Amino acid sequence: MSKRIYIADNDEKIIEHFKASDKFEVVGASIDGEEVVNEVIKTKPDVLVMEVMLSKLDGFAVYEKIKILKDETPKVIFVSSLSHSGFVNKALQMGASYFMIKPVSAETLETRINEILSSNLATTENRQLDEKISNIFISIGIPAHIKGYQFLREAVKLAVEEPEIISSITKKLYPTIAERFETSSSKVERGMRHAIEVAWNRGKIENINNIFGLKIYNRNEKPTNGELIALIADKMLMDC
Repeated sequence: MSKRIYIADNDEKIIEHFKASDKFEVVGASIDGEEVVNEVIKTKPDVLVMEVMLSKLDGFAVYEKIKILKDETPKVIFVSSLSHSGFVNKALQMGASYFMIKPVSAETLETRINEILSSNLATTENRQLDEKISNIFISIGIPAHIKGYQFLREAVKLAVEEPEIISSITKKLYPTIAERFETSSSKVERGMRHAIEVAWNRGKIENINNIFGLKIYNRNEKPTNGELIALIADKMLMDC
């Protein structure tokens, strides 16, 4: 049975990809926020792929209005060039299943949709985990628009689900994330390292010490990728 999708975006490659697929039925596409609200309420798709910046109503306002569908509200994936951490955090707080930073390939988007519809990725617990991780990243100065942010977030989630993966960071964790993002393990490692360097250069080191209640690092000490992932994953597990 094909999955019903509405696309509130003007990316022709994404629209044509899903229209050409026999696994999906595109029930509509528009960048007019008011039109999106009316058509989504009428067609009740399984998934709404949505840009934040729409005409008449922005994506957040659209999301609020379609919640009148209650249990029939579609899973929402924001796909946007707006990369400020505040937008990402707001989307997750509202209940979005994912926030993807453009450019995004249609193939990667399809993978995320399949994950959301076939697993518990969009459950309350997972949304709460995403929100907690995002809040920590914001606090320690990791910007949401860089690839390393997404890589680190996936890594923390993997480490929460499977703590022993930290002991196989090169052989298992990096390759798993690389596969999900259609990139290489070396780019995943470099992206994470860059994200940590950005955070440390922003001088927010005291925030991570405050989060964990211990003076773990000083200005001249940067954690390795594995150390930061393990530290945040442990925090998530302790807060469960």
